[in-house]
Amino acid sequence: MDNIYVLFILALIPIIWLIVSLGVMKIPGHKACPVALVITLALSIIVWKMPALDSFTGALEGIVMGLWPIVYIIIAAVFTYNLTTYSGSMETIKNMMTGVSSDKRILVLILAWGFGGFLEAIAGFGTAVAIPAGIMASLGFNPVSAAVMCLIANTTPTAFGAIGLPVTTLAQVTDLNVMQLSYTVSIQLFVLILIIPFVLVMLTGGGFKAIKGVFGITLISGLSFAVPQIFVAKFLGAELPAIVGSLICMGVTVLVAKKFYNREEAAGAVKVPLKTAFMAWLPFILVFLFIILCSSLFPFISEPLGSIKTSIPIYTGEGAKPNTFAWIACPGTLIILATYLGGLLQGLKFREISVVFGKTIKQMGKTAITVCSIVGLAKVMGYSGMITSIAMVLVAVTGSFYPLIAPIIGALGTFVTGSDTSANVLFGELQVQAAGSIGADPFWIAAANMAGATAGKMISPQSIAVATAATGLIGQEGKILTSTMKFCAVYVVIIGIVAFFGGPLLGF
Repeated sequence: MDNIYVLFILALIPIIWLIVSLGVMKIPGHKACPVALVITLALSIIVWKMPALDSFTGALEGIVMGLWPIVYIIIAAVFTYNLTTYSGSMETIKNMMTGVSSDKRILVLILAWGFGGFLEAIAGFGTAVAIPAGIMASLGFNPVSAAVMCLIANTTPTAFGAIGLPVTTLAQVTDLNVMQLSYTVSIQLFVLILIIPFVLVMLTGGGFKAIKGVFGITLISGLSFAVPQIFVAKFLGAELPAIVGSLICMGVTVLVAKKFYNREEAAGAVKVPLKTAFMAWLPFILVFLFIILCSSLFPFISEPLGSIKTSIPIYTGEGAKPNTFAWIACPGTLIILATYLGGLLQGLKFREISVVFGKTIKQMGKTAITVCSIVGLAKVMGYSGMITSIAMVLVAVTGSFYPLIAPIIGALGTFVTGSDTSANVLFGELQVQAAGSIGADPFWIAAANMAGATAGKMISPQSIAVATAATGLIGQEGKILTSTMKFCAVYVVIIGIVAFFGGPLLGF
Protein backbone atom coordinates (compact mmCIF):
# COMPACT_ATOMS: atom_id res chain seq x y z
CA MET A 1 0.00 0.00 0.00
CA ASP A 2 2.03 2.96 -1.32
CA ASN A 3 -0.43 5.85 -1.39
CA ILE A 4 0.79 8.18 1.36
CA TYR A 5 -2.65 9.73 1.77
CA VAL A 6 -4.29 6.33 2.38
CA LEU A 7 -1.60 5.52 4.93
CA PHE A 8 -2.14 8.96 6.49
CA ILE A 9 -5.86 8.28 6.95
CA LEU A 10 -5.26 4.78 8.33
CA ALA A 11 -2.59 6.07 10.74
CA LEU A 12 -5.10 8.60 12.07
CA ILE A 13 -7.62 5.89 13.05
CA PRO A 14 -6.30 5.42 16.63
CA ILE A 15 -6.26 9.21 17.13
CA ILE A 16 -9.76 9.61 15.68
CA TRP A 17 -10.94 6.84 18.00
CA LEU A 18 -9.51 8.71 20.98
CA ILE A 19 -11.20 11.97 19.93
CA VAL A 20 -14.57 10.32 19.38
CA SER A 21 -14.47 7.99 22.38
CA LEU A 22 -13.21 10.56 24.88
CA GLY A 23 -14.60 13.80 23.46
CA VAL A 24 -17.94 12.70 22.00
CA MET A 25 -18.91 9.35 23.53
CA LYS A 26 -17.47 10.36 26.95
CA ILE A 27 -15.90 6.93 27.48
CA PRO A 28 -13.46 7.02 30.44
CA GLY A 29 -9.78 7.13 29.48
CA HIS A 30 -8.96 3.83 31.17
CA LYS A 31 -11.46 2.13 28.86
CA ALA A 32 -10.95 4.07 25.63
CA CYS A 33 -7.13 4.12 25.58
CA PRO A 34 -6.58 0.32 25.75
CA VAL A 35 -8.94 -0.03 22.75
CA ALA A 36 -6.81 2.54 20.90
CA LEU A 37 -3.72 0.48 21.71
CA VAL A 38 -5.32 -2.69 20.31
CA ILE A 39 -6.31 -0.83 17.12
CA THR A 40 -2.75 0.45 16.76
CA LEU A 41 -1.26 -3.01 17.23
CA ALA A 42 -3.59 -4.44 14.56
CA LEU A 43 -2.79 -1.68 12.07
CA SER A 44 0.96 -1.94 12.65
CA ILE A 45 0.91 -5.67 11.87
CA ILE A 46 -1.68 -5.76 9.05
CA VAL A 47 -1.02 -2.49 7.19
CA TRP A 48 2.55 -1.55 8.05
CA LYS A 49 3.70 -5.21 8.02
CA MET A 50 5.48 -4.92 11.36
CA PRO A 51 6.52 -8.32 12.79
CA ALA A 52 4.07 -9.28 15.52
CA LEU A 53 6.83 -9.81 18.09
CA ASP A 54 8.28 -6.35 17.40
CA SER A 55 4.82 -4.79 17.61
CA PHE A 56 4.00 -6.38 20.96
CA THR A 57 7.44 -5.75 22.49
CA GLY A 58 7.20 -2.13 21.31
CA ALA A 59 3.90 -1.83 23.12
CA LEU A 60 5.41 -3.52 26.18
CA GLU A 61 8.29 -1.05 26.16
CA GLY A 62 5.77 1.78 26.15
CA ILE A 63 3.75 0.23 28.97
CA VAL A 64 6.90 -0.16 31.06
CA MET A 65 7.91 3.45 30.34
CA GLY A 66 4.38 4.49 31.30
CA LEU A 67 4.79 2.82 34.68
CA TRP A 68 8.38 3.95 35.24
CA PRO A 69 8.97 6.79 35.47
CA ILE A 70 5.70 8.46 34.37
CA VAL A 71 3.05 6.88 36.62
CA TYR A 72 5.63 6.50 39.39
CA ILE A 73 6.23 10.27 39.40
CA ILE A 74 2.50 11.02 39.28
CA ILE A 75 1.95 8.75 42.30
CA ALA A 76 4.81 10.42 44.17
CA ALA A 77 3.61 13.97 43.42
CA VAL A 78 -0.01 13.27 44.36
CA PHE A 79 1.23 11.47 47.50
CA THR A 80 2.90 14.71 48.63
CA TYR A 81 -0.33 16.63 48.12
CA ASN A 82 -2.47 13.95 49.78
CA LEU A 83 -0.22 13.81 52.84
CA THR A 84 -0.26 17.60 53.13
CA THR A 85 -4.06 17.49 53.09
CA TYR A 86 -4.16 14.60 55.61
CA SER A 87 -1.85 16.39 58.06
CA GLY A 88 -3.94 19.58 57.95
CA SER A 89 -1.05 21.55 56.48
CA MET A 90 -3.05 22.39 53.37
CA GLU A 91 -5.47 24.43 55.52
CA THR A 92 -2.52 26.43 56.86
CA ILE A 93 -1.26 27.01 53.34
CA LYS A 94 -4.74 28.15 52.25
CA ASN A 95 -4.90 30.60 55.16
CA MET A 96 -1.51 32.01 54.21
CA MET A 97 -2.61 32.53 50.62
CA THR A 98 -5.96 34.18 51.41
CA GLY A 99 -4.65 36.37 54.24
CA VAL A 100 -2.67 38.68 51.99
CA SER A 101 -5.28 40.91 50.34
CA SER A 102 -9.00 41.51 49.99
CA ASP A 103 -8.64 42.75 46.38
CA LYS A 104 -9.90 39.93 44.15
CA ARG A 105 -7.61 41.03 41.31
CA ILE A 106 -4.62 40.39 43.55
CA LEU A 107 -6.10 37.23 45.02
CA VAL A 108 -6.47 35.73 41.55
CA LEU A 109 -2.76 36.34 40.93
CA ILE A 110 -1.84 34.65 44.20
CA LEU A 111 -4.32 31.77 44.09
CA ALA A 112 -5.02 30.85 40.46
CA TRP A 113 -1.64 31.92 39.05
CA GLY A 114 1.02 31.56 41.75
CA PHE A 115 -0.45 28.89 44.05
CA GLY A 116 -2.06 27.05 41.14
CA GLY A 117 1.28 27.08 39.33
CA PHE A 118 2.98 25.63 42.40
CA LEU A 119 0.40 22.86 42.79
CA GLU A 120 0.80 22.02 39.10
CA ALA A 121 4.58 21.99 39.46
CA ILE A 122 4.60 19.73 42.48
CA ALA A 123 1.58 17.51 41.83
CA GLY A 124 -0.44 18.22 38.71
CA PHE A 125 -3.28 15.77 38.13
CA GLY A 126 -6.03 18.36 38.57
CA THR A 127 -4.90 19.69 41.95
CA ALA A 128 -3.91 23.03 40.39
CA VAL A 129 -7.50 23.56 39.22
CA ALA A 130 -9.45 21.93 42.04
CA ILE A 131 -7.81 23.59 45.05
CA PRO A 132 -7.54 27.23 43.88
CA ALA A 133 -10.99 27.14 42.24
CA GLY A 134 -12.53 25.80 45.45
CA ILE A 135 -10.83 28.47 47.56
CA MET A 136 -11.82 31.24 45.16
CA ALA A 137 -15.47 30.14 45.10
CA SER A 138 -15.47 30.15 48.92
CA LEU A 139 -14.07 33.71 48.87
CA GLY A 140 -16.96 35.03 46.81
CA PHE A 141 -15.74 34.58 43.25
CA ASN A 142 -18.44 33.56 40.77
CA PRO A 143 -18.05 29.76 40.58
CA VAL A 144 -18.07 29.65 36.76
CA SER A 145 -15.53 32.48 36.61
CA ALA A 146 -13.35 30.79 39.21
CA ALA A 147 -13.37 27.55 37.22
CA VAL A 148 -12.58 29.32 33.94
CA MET A 149 -9.79 31.40 35.47
CA CYS A 150 -8.12 28.40 37.07
CA LEU A 151 -8.30 26.47 33.80
CA ILE A 152 -6.68 29.39 31.95
CA ALA A 153 -4.02 29.76 34.66
CA ASN A 154 -3.33 26.02 34.52
CA THR A 155 -1.73 26.20 31.08
CA THR A 156 1.87 27.40 30.92
CA PRO A 157 2.83 25.81 34.29
CA THR A 158 1.81 22.38 32.99
CA ALA A 159 4.85 22.22 30.70
CA PHE A 160 7.04 21.63 33.74
CA GLY A 161 4.24 20.19 35.89
CA ALA A 162 4.53 17.13 38.13
CA ILE A 163 8.26 17.74 38.64
CA GLY A 164 8.94 18.36 34.94
CA LEU A 165 7.32 15.14 33.77
CA PRO A 166 5.94 16.38 30.40
CA VAL A 167 9.31 17.75 29.24
CA THR A 168 11.37 14.82 30.52
CA THR A 169 8.98 12.43 28.81
CA LEU A 170 9.16 14.43 25.56
CA ALA A 171 12.95 14.23 25.74
CA GLN A 172 12.75 10.46 26.24
CA VAL A 173 10.40 9.71 23.35
CA THR A 174 12.29 12.00 20.93
CA ASP A 175 15.86 11.26 22.09
CA LEU A 176 16.49 14.99 22.51
CA ASN A 177 18.76 16.44 25.19
CA VAL A 178 16.52 17.30 28.13
CA MET A 179 18.51 20.39 29.20
CA GLN A 180 18.34 22.02 25.77
CA LEU A 181 14.70 21.04 25.35
CA SER A 182 13.78 22.50 28.76
CA TYR A 183 15.41 25.80 27.89
CA THR A 184 13.71 25.93 24.48
CA VAL A 185 10.27 25.27 26.00
CA SER A 186 10.79 28.02 28.60
CA ILE A 187 11.74 30.51 25.85
CA GLN A 188 8.62 29.72 23.79
CA LEU A 189 6.31 30.14 26.78
CA PHE A 190 7.82 33.45 27.95
CA VAL A 191 5.33 35.74 26.15
CA LEU A 192 2.28 33.79 27.31
CA ILE A 193 3.51 33.73 30.92
CA LEU A 194 3.49 37.53 30.79
CA ILE A 195 0.06 37.70 29.12
CA ILE A 196 -1.94 35.26 31.27
CA PRO A 197 -1.80 37.23 34.55
CA PHE A 198 -3.33 40.22 32.71
CA VAL A 199 -6.05 37.97 31.28
CA LEU A 200 -6.86 36.72 34.79
CA VAL A 201 -7.07 40.26 36.16
CA MET A 202 -9.33 41.36 33.31
CA LEU A 203 -11.63 38.38 33.84
CA THR A 204 -11.80 39.19 37.54
CA GLY A 205 -12.58 42.87 37.04
CA GLY A 206 -14.74 42.66 33.93
CA GLY A 207 -12.48 43.99 31.19
CA PHE A 208 -9.44 46.15 30.38
CA LYS A 209 -10.42 48.72 32.99
CA ALA A 210 -9.65 46.15 35.70
CA ILE A 211 -5.92 46.52 35.00
CA LYS A 212 -5.99 50.10 36.27
CA GLY A 213 -4.32 50.25 39.65
CA VAL A 214 -2.77 46.78 39.49
CA PHE A 215 -0.73 46.93 36.27
CA GLY A 216 2.57 46.88 38.15
CA ILE A 217 1.86 43.88 40.36
CA THR A 218 0.35 41.99 37.40
CA LEU A 219 3.46 42.51 35.27
CA ILE A 220 5.70 41.61 38.20
CA SER A 221 3.67 38.46 38.80
CA GLY A 222 4.35 37.32 35.25
CA LEU A 223 8.01 38.32 35.14
CA SER A 224 8.78 36.75 38.52
CA PHE A 225 7.47 33.43 37.17
CA ALA A 226 8.95 33.59 33.65
CA VAL A 227 12.50 34.79 34.29
CA PRO A 228 13.44 32.31 37.05
CA GLN A 229 11.84 29.51 35.02
CA ILE A 230 14.10 30.25 32.04
CA PHE A 231 17.19 30.40 34.24
CA VAL A 232 16.41 27.11 36.02
CA ALA A 233 15.42 25.35 32.79
CA LYS A 234 18.70 26.33 31.16
CA PHE A 235 21.01 25.32 33.98
CA LEU A 236 19.14 22.63 35.97
CA GLY A 237 16.83 20.89 33.51
CA ALA A 238 13.13 20.05 33.58
CA GLU A 239 12.35 19.11 37.18
CA LEU A 240 12.46 22.48 38.92
CA PRO A 241 11.59 25.39 36.55
CA ALA A 242 7.89 25.61 37.46
CA ILE A 243 8.55 24.95 41.15
CA VAL A 244 11.12 27.75 41.40
CA GLY A 245 9.12 30.06 39.13
CA SER A 246 5.87 29.61 41.05
CA LEU A 247 7.50 29.94 44.46
CA ILE A 248 9.30 33.15 43.50
CA CYS A 249 6.11 34.41 41.83
CA MET A 250 4.07 33.78 44.99
CA GLY A 251 6.70 35.30 47.24
CA VAL A 252 7.23 38.41 45.13
CA THR A 253 3.50 38.93 44.49
CA VAL A 254 2.70 38.63 48.20
CA LEU A 255 5.52 41.01 49.18
CA VAL A 256 4.52 43.61 46.58
CA ALA A 257 0.85 43.27 47.58
CA LYS A 258 1.62 43.80 51.25
CA LYS A 259 3.99 46.69 50.58
CA PHE A 260 2.11 48.68 47.94
CA TYR A 261 -1.43 47.36 47.53
CA ASN A 262 -2.69 46.46 50.98
CA ARG A 263 -2.57 49.39 53.34
CA GLU A 264 -5.39 47.84 55.38
CA GLU A 265 -5.46 44.35 56.85
CA ALA A 266 -6.95 41.77 54.46
CA ALA A 267 -10.52 40.94 55.38
CA GLY A 268 -10.73 37.77 57.42
CA ALA A 269 -6.96 37.31 57.47
CA VAL A 270 -5.68 34.48 59.62
CA LYS A 271 -2.28 35.07 61.25
CA VAL A 272 -0.02 32.10 60.74
CA PRO A 273 3.06 31.88 63.02
CA LEU A 274 6.37 31.44 61.17
CA LYS A 275 7.03 28.01 62.68
CA THR A 276 3.54 26.77 61.76
CA ALA A 277 4.00 28.06 58.22
CA PHE A 278 7.41 26.39 57.89
CA MET A 279 6.10 23.04 59.13
CA ALA A 280 3.12 23.22 56.76
CA TRP A 281 5.41 23.73 53.77
CA LEU A 282 8.07 21.26 55.01
CA PRO A 283 7.25 18.31 52.68
CA PHE A 284 7.36 20.64 49.66
CA ILE A 285 10.58 22.25 50.91
CA LEU A 286 12.20 18.84 51.27
CA VAL A 287 11.01 17.76 47.81
CA PHE A 288 12.64 20.90 46.42
CA LEU A 289 15.89 20.28 48.33
CA PHE A 290 16.12 16.58 47.46
CA ILE A 291 15.59 17.22 43.76
CA ILE A 292 18.00 20.14 43.52
CA LEU A 293 20.71 18.31 45.50
CA CYS A 294 20.42 15.30 43.20
CA SER A 295 20.46 17.42 40.04
CA SER A 296 23.44 17.97 37.76
CA LEU A 297 24.26 21.06 39.82
CA PHE A 298 25.77 18.69 42.42
CA PRO A 299 27.55 16.00 40.36
CA PHE A 300 29.27 14.49 43.44
CA ILE A 301 25.77 13.49 44.61
CA SER A 302 23.93 12.92 41.34
CA GLU A 303 26.58 10.75 39.66
CA PRO A 304 26.88 8.08 42.40
CA LEU A 305 23.09 7.94 42.79
CA GLY A 306 22.62 7.85 39.02
CA SER A 307 24.90 4.83 38.80
CA ILE A 308 22.38 2.77 40.80
CA LYS A 309 20.44 1.59 37.79
CA THR A 310 19.34 -1.43 35.78
CA SER A 311 19.15 -1.76 31.99
CA ILE A 312 16.70 -4.24 30.45
CA PRO A 313 16.17 -4.86 26.71
CA ILE A 314 12.46 -5.00 25.84
CA TYR A 315 11.83 -3.98 22.22
CA THR A 316 13.06 -6.57 19.71
CA GLY A 317 12.94 -4.54 16.49
CA GLU A 318 15.45 -2.44 14.59
CA GLY A 319 17.02 0.40 16.55
CA ALA A 320 16.19 -1.19 19.90
CA LYS A 321 17.79 0.30 23.00
CA PRO A 322 17.71 -1.14 26.53
CA ASN A 323 15.36 0.54 28.99
CA THR A 324 17.28 2.02 31.91
CA PHE A 325 15.75 2.30 35.38
CA ALA A 326 17.48 4.80 37.69
CA TRP A 327 16.25 3.56 41.06
CA ILE A 328 17.37 6.34 43.42
CA ALA A 329 18.00 9.32 41.12
CA CYS A 330 14.47 9.07 39.72
CA PRO A 331 12.34 12.09 40.78
CA GLY A 332 9.60 9.72 41.94
CA THR A 333 11.90 8.08 44.50
CA LEU A 334 13.23 11.44 45.70
CA ILE A 335 9.72 12.86 46.13
CA ILE A 336 8.53 9.82 48.09
CA LEU A 337 11.57 9.89 50.40
CA ALA A 338 11.19 13.64 50.96
CA THR A 339 7.48 13.28 51.69
CA TYR A 340 8.01 10.48 54.20
CA LEU A 341 10.69 12.54 55.97
CA GLY A 342 8.49 15.64 55.92
CA GLY A 343 5.54 13.73 57.36
CA LEU A 344 7.67 12.24 60.13
CA LEU A 345 9.08 15.66 61.05
CA GLN A 346 5.51 17.01 61.18
CA GLY A 347 4.74 14.40 63.83
CA LEU A 348 2.92 11.80 61.76
CA LYS A 349 3.59 8.13 62.36
CA PHE A 350 5.30 6.01 59.71
CA ARG A 351 2.21 3.79 59.51
CA GLU A 352 -0.08 6.81 58.93
CA ILE A 353 2.12 8.03 56.10
CA SER A 354 2.20 4.55 54.57
CA VAL A 355 -1.60 4.31 54.66
CA VAL A 356 -1.83 7.61 52.73
CA PHE A 357 0.76 6.30 50.27
CA GLY A 358 -1.19 3.08 49.78
CA LYS A 359 -4.43 4.98 49.15
CA THR A 360 -2.62 7.18 46.64
CA ILE A 361 -1.44 4.12 44.69
CA LYS A 362 -5.02 2.79 44.58
CA GLN A 363 -6.26 6.23 43.54
CA MET A 364 -3.95 6.14 40.51
CA GLY A 365 -5.09 2.76 39.18
CA LYS A 366 -7.23 4.04 36.31
CA THR A 367 -4.70 6.73 35.50
CA ALA A 368 -1.99 4.07 35.19
CA ILE A 369 -4.08 2.14 32.64
CA THR A 370 -4.69 5.31 30.61
CA VAL A 371 -1.07 6.50 30.63
CA CYS A 372 0.44 3.07 29.90
CA SER A 373 -1.96 2.52 27.01
CA ILE A 374 -1.15 5.90 25.49
CA VAL A 375 2.62 5.43 25.82
CA GLY A 376 2.37 1.90 24.40
CA LEU A 377 0.30 3.24 21.49
CA ALA A 378 2.81 6.01 20.80
CA LYS A 379 5.74 3.57 20.81
CA VAL A 380 4.05 1.25 18.30
CA MET A 381 3.06 4.18 16.09
CA GLY A 382 6.65 5.37 16.11
CA TYR A 383 8.37 2.02 15.54
CA SER A 384 5.94 0.85 12.83
CA GLY A 385 6.17 3.99 10.70
CA MET A 386 2.64 5.22 11.37
CA ILE A 387 3.92 8.53 12.75
CA THR A 388 6.15 8.90 9.69
CA SER A 389 3.10 8.43 7.49
CA ILE A 390 1.29 11.25 9.30
CA ALA A 391 4.34 13.53 9.26
CA MET A 392 4.96 13.04 5.52
CA VAL A 393 1.49 14.30 4.59
CA LEU A 394 1.47 17.17 7.08
CA VAL A 395 4.82 18.38 5.80
CA ALA A 396 3.77 17.89 2.16
CA VAL A 397 0.61 19.94 2.71
CA THR A 398 2.05 22.72 4.89
CA GLY A 399 5.69 22.76 3.82
CA SER A 400 7.71 25.53 5.40
CA PHE A 401 4.58 26.78 7.20
CA TYR A 402 4.47 23.63 9.34
CA PRO A 403 5.66 25.45 12.53
CA LEU A 404 2.36 27.38 12.46
CA ILE A 405 0.34 24.18 12.96
CA ALA A 406 2.79 22.32 15.21
CA PRO A 407 1.19 23.79 18.39
CA ILE A 408 -2.29 22.83 17.14
CA ILE A 409 -1.18 19.21 17.05
CA GLY A 410 0.06 19.45 20.64
CA ALA A 411 -3.20 21.07 21.76
CA LEU A 412 -5.17 18.29 20.09
CA GLY A 413 -3.12 15.73 22.00
CA THR A 414 -3.92 17.27 25.38
CA PHE A 415 -7.57 17.77 24.51
CA VAL A 416 -7.81 14.08 23.66
CA THR A 417 -5.77 12.64 26.52
CA GLY A 418 -6.13 15.29 29.24
CA SER A 419 -2.38 15.17 29.75
CA ASP A 420 0.53 17.23 28.40
CA THR A 421 2.72 14.21 29.01
CA SER A 422 0.52 11.94 26.90
CA ALA A 423 0.29 14.60 24.18
CA ASN A 424 4.08 14.67 24.01
CA VAL A 425 4.27 10.90 23.88
CA LEU A 426 1.60 10.80 21.19
CA PHE A 427 3.04 13.48 18.89
CA GLY A 428 6.60 14.24 20.02
CA GLU A 429 8.27 11.93 17.52
CA LEU A 430 5.98 13.18 14.74
CA GLN A 431 7.09 16.75 15.43
CA VAL A 432 10.78 15.84 15.35
CA GLN A 433 10.34 13.94 12.09
CA ALA A 434 8.45 16.89 10.60
CA ALA A 435 11.25 19.23 11.70
CA GLY A 436 13.77 17.02 9.91
CA SER A 437 11.67 17.07 6.75
CA ILE A 438 11.56 20.88 6.53
CA GLY A 439 15.05 21.51 7.89
CA ALA A 440 13.85 23.12 11.13
CA ASP A 441 15.47 22.81 14.54
CA PRO A 442 14.04 19.64 16.20
CA PHE A 443 14.23 21.20 19.68
CA TRP A 444 12.20 24.21 18.52
CA ILE A 445 9.46 22.17 16.86
CA ALA A 446 9.28 19.65 19.74
CA ALA A 447 8.96 22.61 22.12
CA ALA A 448 6.11 23.94 19.95
CA ASN A 449 4.29 20.65 20.58
CA MET A 450 4.83 21.13 24.32
CA ALA A 451 3.67 24.74 24.20
CA GLY A 452 0.59 23.79 22.19
CA ALA A 453 -0.13 20.97 24.61
CA THR A 454 -0.37 23.48 27.46
CA ALA A 455 -3.14 25.26 25.52
CA GLY A 456 -5.17 22.07 25.19
CA LYS A 457 -5.20 21.73 28.97
CA MET A 458 -7.85 24.44 29.40
CA ILE A 459 -10.32 22.72 27.06
CA SER A 460 -9.60 19.12 28.04
CA PRO A 461 -12.80 17.35 29.20
CA GLN A 462 -10.84 15.83 32.09
CA SER A 463 -9.62 19.24 33.31
CA ILE A 464 -13.08 20.75 32.99
CA ALA A 465 -14.55 17.85 34.97
CA VAL A 466 -12.10 18.59 37.80
CA ALA A 467 -13.02 22.29 37.72
CA THR A 468 -16.77 21.66 37.82
CA ALA A 469 -16.40 19.20 40.69
CA ALA A 470 -14.34 21.68 42.72
CA THR A 471 -16.79 24.54 42.26
CA GLY A 472 -20.08 22.64 42.47
CA LEU A 473 -20.86 23.09 38.78
CA ILE A 474 -21.28 19.47 37.72
CA GLY A 475 -23.48 19.47 34.63
CA GLN A 476 -22.24 22.85 33.40
CA GLU A 477 -19.19 21.49 31.61
CA GLY A 478 -20.46 22.79 28.25
CA LYS A 479 -20.74 26.34 29.58
CA ILE A 480 -17.15 26.27 30.84
CA LEU A 481 -15.86 24.67 27.62
CA THR A 482 -17.53 27.44 25.59
CA SER A 483 -15.84 30.05 27.80
CA THR A 484 -12.36 28.53 27.60
CA MET A 485 -12.49 27.62 23.90
CA LYS A 486 -11.98 31.20 22.67
CA PHE A 487 -9.03 31.70 25.01
CA CYS A 488 -7.53 28.43 23.81
CA ALA A 489 -7.86 29.55 20.17
CA VAL A 490 -6.02 32.84 20.84
CA TYR A 491 -3.39 31.00 22.92
CA VAL A 492 -2.66 28.54 20.08
CA VAL A 493 -2.46 31.37 17.52
CA ILE A 494 0.12 33.20 19.69
CA ILE A 495 2.19 30.03 20.11
CA GLY A 496 1.96 29.36 16.37
CA ILE A 497 3.30 32.85 15.62
CA VAL A 498 6.09 32.37 18.16
CA ALA A 499 6.94 28.96 16.68
CA PHE A 500 6.96 30.28 13.10
CA PHE A 501 8.84 33.56 13.55
CA GLY A 502 10.68 32.96 16.82
CA GLY A 503 12.88 30.07 15.69
CA PRO A 504 14.73 31.94 12.92
CA LEU A 505 14.70 35.17 14.94
CA LEU A 506 16.34 33.56 17.98
CA GLY A 507 18.70 31.37 15.99
CA PHE A 508 16.93 28.02 16.43
